[in-house]
Amino acid sequence: MRISRGALLVLLAFSIPILVELRTVLSFFNIELSLTATMLIGAVVLGLIVFWATFPERNQSNATA
Repeated sequence: MRISRGALLVLLAFSIPILVELRTVLSFFNIELSLTATMLIGAVVLGLIVFWATFPERNQSNATA
């Protein structure tokens, strides 16, 4: 993992309010997002964060000394 499980949990917890407020910010520019679209964007973003966090780092080797 690239980050600890605790850090991943904090990152996901902070991402949810940001995604909710994204809908509010876009409405200031007359861009209306439905609840379904917001949930779809949120699922994609959270999925990408989890994928990135669980993907192994490049410099890790499986050899033991």
